[in-house]
Amino acid sequence: MKTEELRKKNITELKKTAGELSKQLSDLRFKLSANQLKNVKEMHNTKKEIARVLTIINELQK
Repeated sequence: MKTEELRKKNITELKKTAGELSKQLSDLRFKLSANQLKNVKEMHNTKKEIARVLTIINELQK
């Protein structure tokens, strides 16, 4: 998701998105440990997306 799209959301929607991404990252880690994950870069992208969402949440709270 692009940063512009994230900035249009309110804090509750962003927190919900961060929770969903955290669950997705957990699933990816489980798949990696079970050798079922084909694209390891997907974990890296998910971590960056979580950081993007949390940064925008912090900006809105200030």
